[in-house]
Amino acid sequence: MIKIYNKKETTTQNIFLFSEDDWEHEKSNYPNTEHFFNGKKSEVFIKTDSNEINFFIGIGKDSKGFEIQAIANKFANDYKKNLQAVPTSVHSKLGLELTEEFVKGLFLGTYLYPFEKSHSFWQENFELNFENISEDEAKKLALKTEALCNGQFAGMEWLNKPANYKKVDQISEFLKSTAEKYSLDYKVLNREESIKEGLGAFIAVNQGSSQEAAFTILEYKSGKENAKNIGLVGKCVLFDTGGISIKPSANLHYMKSDMGGASAVIGALITASELKLPVNIIAIFPITDNAVSEKAYLPSDVITAYNGKTIEVLDTDAEGRMTLADGLSYLSKNYATDVLIDLATLTGSSVRMFGYTCGAYFSNNNDLKKSLERSADKTNQRIWNLPLWDVWKDDFTSDVADLKNISMKPFGDCIIAAKFLEQFIEDHQNWAHLDIAGVAFGNVGYAKDKAATGYGVQLLLDFIENY
Repeated sequence: MIKIYNKKETTTQNIFLFSEDDWEHEKSNYPNTEHFFNGKKSEVFIKTDSNEINFFIGIGKDSKGFEIQAIANKFANDYKKNLQAVPTSVHSKLGLELTEEFVKGLFLGTYLYPFEKSHSFWQENFELNFENISEDEAKKLALKTEALCNGQFAGMEWLNKPANYKKVDQISEFLKSTAEKYSLDYKVLNREESIKEGLGAFIAVNQGSSQEAAFTILEYKSGKENAKNIGLVGKCVLFDTGGISIKPSANLHYMKSDMGGASAVIGALITASELKLPVNIIAIFPITDNAVSEKAYLPSDVITAYNGKTIEVLDTDAEGRMTLADGLSYLSKNYATDVLIDLATLTGSSVRMFGYTCGAYFSNNNDLKKSLERSADKTNQRIWNLPLWDVWKDDFTSDVADLKNISMKPFGDCIIAAKFLEQFIEDHQNWAHLDIAGVAFGNVGYAKDKAATGYGVQLLLDFIENY
């Protein structure tokens, strides 16, 4: 349990936060230290004597909240072998909001896969003492930080797992136990039940798999009168071979990351549940892998989706939009939501467009666009809006079905995918699609290879808290 207090007492481990300007005014109090430390962003100097260890951390000039969080995250990870599990005083001039970002960064920076709370910050004797926040603020900050860690780490853990450790039954058991822990409503449709329900697009992807389908719905109910209803759909393809349209072998091992949308939704749902946020959340996870077998769906197949629209399959590697299509229409037809958001590691097109800097996003509502962009800018989990013009519908109009699942043109696939998904929202007037293929899984400080970034959790939480 995270322990944060309002205390002014001598501790053997201390953290001093200095902006460059603060350091200029105070460096005379620390003789000789100015030769090694200037308060620049992410600069760290360690000063020890026989009784205590002092960490000086630079936060640069006019750093924003997400920058403070990133500085703390890097510090916690880089110095995990030096930090002791003892009461620790934090000395700074930061206000409550920036202090909150610093604390979140410290604890988020403890993540390593597999996560076992081995970092000093999670040990029984560790606590953080502040003079600049009240006791009540400290208690709330501890609860909020722990809830965020529990949610974000859970999502990251599933994204990082090797393919043979995240089978459908394993993640289903996790979601079921999560529902029990947080008193969430839980429903799952297996392959046979999904066929009876008419989830044809989802089942088309699953039919080539040796694993059972698990179309899973979790509901968080706040019990608050007139609470907003938020619908979330997370792409949950546990491993993507590409199916019959098989992917090349280079970097194929990264396809364990094709559930990045689901991992963001998992993190947000757990954190919202722990914080008892005054909203209702309906989260759908169409869980399957995309496998190659004699039963796999084929290019040229025509599939009937949940909403009755027919889809000509031109590429079985465009499986994410198939599973999301049924997830979106099922949620729209069976639940009344004020806002509908889907997240997916959907297209290489978005990566080619934005690299690893931001996600592509699409929406049919200007107010929703503004809200999402505010949350994205605040959390530095950035998104960039692309259009949904009707002209793109011509690119996936089929001769033998209502729609094709891809365009045959060699460009703009992230836009085609979004426009395709729009056909399954059942005229919902407040929908957004986030293509996070380039940002959910990438270069991180805690791992040598690419791994889960935690992208999307804080973006969703900030949006939900301010909706």
